Amino acid sequence: MPTELSVGLTEPGPQQGIGVVAPFDFALDRELWRWAPDDVSLYMTRLPFFTTPVTVEMAVACGDRRALRRATRDVLTPEPGVVAYACTSGSFVSGVLGEQVLRRTIEGAGAPVSCTTSGALVDAITELGVGRLAIATPYIEPVTRRLVAFLREHAVQTVSCQGLGLLGNIWRVSYAQIVEVVRAADSDDADALFISCTNLPTYDLIEPLEQVLGKPVLTANQVTMWAALRALGRSAVGGGRLLHPAGQLEPGVA
Repeated sequence: MPTELSVGLTEPGPQQGIGVVAPFDFALDRELWRWAPDDVSLYMTRLPFFTTPVTVEMAVACGDRRALRRATRDVLTPEPGVVAYACTSGSFVSGVLGEQVLRRTIEGAGAPVSCTTSGALVDAITELGVGRLAIATPYIEPVTRRLVAFLREHAVQTVSCQGLGLLGNIWRVSYAQIVEVVRAADSDDADALFISCTNLPTYDLIEPLEQVLGKPVLTANQVTMWAALRALGRSAVGGGRLLHPAGQLEPGVA
């Protein structure tokens, strides 16, 4: 019977894997999957739960090395080719050195390659030749200031920034709210605009915003998946100038 059932069926092709370590409150797994080609799987795990609101203290706690090491080891069983730390604030809150420590911790736990959201942002900025950036965030001001300081260490000037002042439930922010904060954050002096936080849904907004603003729009989940897939020698699926520098989308890509 098994032999008869298998007649005419094509065996699934080999899958490449990305391990993803996310904060406990991350609610947008599907958002990350949308960037992935069909033959790339995401192996998700989360950092331990704690009750701190979205403050500087929470961002620091999300970078706890013991918890990160444990989460990395948990996600290594299916043998991903890269492990991504998918948290923006947790990867910028302690500056450049803190981001480097996160990557070293992940690789020290056994990951073949690592990337972080904030490190991926810097790589994307470099790729696009951006020197002046506008920033839209869901955070309270002290957290947003840490992002500005992190970028300053990388010689990136923040020419304007705007935050929503949220302490929780960031994944519930609507597209309309994101567009509003982006418009408030945009500046004619900015070469590009960054929408921070992996818990903000942005997949469908990038290309329309680029058309309206006339500049590249980078988002946390976009740069995370772009960097992770690039480590595998692959390209992310979606729109935006980061993925399509000439401004042309591949046929059938929305």
